[in-house]
Amino acid sequence: MSLIPRVFDQFGLEAWDPFRDLQLSRSAGAEASQFSAARIDWKETAEAHVFTVDVPGLKKEEVKVEVEEGNVLQISGERNREKEEKNDTWHRVERSSGKFRRRFRLPENAKLDQIRASMENGVLTVTVPKGEVKKPEVKAIDISS
Repeated sequence: MSLIPRVFDQFGLEAWDPFRDLQLSRSAGAEASQFSAARIDWKETAEAHVFTVDVPGLKKEEVKVEVEEGNVLQISGERNREKEEKNDTWHRVERSSGKFRRRFRLPENAKLDQIRASMENGVLTVTVPKGEVKKPEVKAIDISS
């Protein structure tokens, strides 16, 4: 991880905010955690854009993959805290809980009607096939005198 963050992600929608995690933990209290920043890899192949998301311990029913207007891919989910019994004594709590949401603006050539998602061993894979990029039409305009 670089010590100097990129201010704007080339394809992402959100600008880097050094206080984002601090604000989240203040507003969400004990529910806020590192889980709120789900780690995602985005690679482009000749045929598709492939998103790989680490979501350990989640079931596919706890994860949502959606496409919003404007070619925006949204991946979100939530891991709930384990219920605490009054008789239990906790010695260490390191597993995170909470919500996450990541959004990415897809390129124009994304085939939104053919997006596929699968989940195996705590890894979500979202595949967005690519189509031909339409070249803008150029129309010559006659100049009158």
